[in-house]
Amino acid sequence: MGEMAAPTRNLISVEEAQGLILEHVEPLPAEAVSLRDARGRVLADPATAAVDLPPFDSSAMDGFALRSVDTPGRLPVAHRIAAGSPAPRELEAGEAMGIATGGVVPPGADAVIPLEDVVDNDNTIEVAERVDPGANVRPAGGDMHRGDVVVERGARLGAPQLAALAAAGRPQVAVAPRPRAAVVATGSELRPPGEPLLPGQIYEANSILLEAQLVSAGAEVQRLASVADEEEAHREALARGLEADVLVTSGGVSVGPHDLVRAILGELGVEEVFWGVSVKPGKPISFGVSGRRLVFGLPGNPVSVLVGFELFVRPALLALQGFRDPLPLFERGALGASLKRNPGRDELVRARLAIGPEGSIVEPLAGRESHMIARAAGADALILVARGEGELSAGEPVDYLRL
Repeated sequence: MGEMAAPTRNLISVEEAQGLILEHVEPLPAEAVSLRDARGRVLADPATAAVDLPPFDSSAMDGFALRSVDTPGRLPVAHRIAAGSPAPRELEAGEAMGIATGGVVPPGADAVIPLEDVVDNDNTIEVAERVDPGANVRPAGGDMHRGDVVVERGARLGAPQLAALAAAGRPQVAVAPRPRAAVVATGSELRPPGEPLLPGQIYEANSILLEAQLVSAGAEVQRLASVADEEEAHREALARGLEADVLVTSGGVSVGPHDLVRAILGELGVEEVFWGVSVKPGKPISFGVSGRRLVFGLPGNPVSVLVGFELFVRPALLALQGFRDPLPLFERGALGASLKRNPGRDELVRARLAIGPEGSIVEPLAGRESHMIARAAGADALILVARGEGELSAGEPVDYLRL
């Protein structure tokens, strides 16, 4: 599971690797789903309004619909309009109609006066001051007109978007399907949590880490059993994994005698696009394609898996679903403690995020080695430390990625 050195000639930058990955992504064909099933999905086509919103002139207040030219004055209440009921007739000069919030403003009325601004006696109201035309009236189409775009293509559908689509009369939308992802962890030393450990064995954590990350990126996940360092076991597991849209492996991509993943993937028809990225942790990462299928070989150390997924696998999953901007969204914050730069590689450092009076503060966590997954439990951010000499001082601005 060690992160052995990849040849220097193979190393490319993080940005180059991300660019190569996105060049090989073909968004999945869209499918129509009901709004109920669309939460968290990515819109494949612009969704337009089926009706004007609101569909009619409606009242913004509980009160009385009237003609502004009849104010101030004393007006008989000809009718009381409930929400959900049409106006019984046109409002005539010199009269008012009671109206509930959301009720249809009757033809002839051009304003609504709130209940608290009138004296209501025996179906007659006293309006003491002039009411402006349009007061407390929500005009038809004031929010949106039929045919206007409600949600743009490439947006992830959360609660506000779904509510807007429902209000605009859309019962279903075209969305990208959830990508099918397979996870294969490799290594003879791996055992499921809960089983007794023999000398030289460790508990397998990468597949559950990857499953959680893949689900958070919108995928449906098949987690295959961990695979021993034997060619036939690798071949069988990897062949099954290649049935998915995305295959993610952990371990077996370095240069040791038991690192079999890349060679066997090649035998199975995977075209390797790159191997080795100038980043710490995660240098020996590989990426390849098999037709439209995407194949990621991540190193075996768990923190390398965590970082490699966020930098490279998540953008691919989002791009498959048609996200407008699938690359990681780095934010700006102040460094909580000094950090040494790595002269040869960009580094992602686990950190704890806090919000201070002047903005975000990212506090590096102890233990920067790629096998120290237990120390990552307290991390909710990754600090990007660009390659270079010297160190970053506490208080300096840095880019960080939320986990």
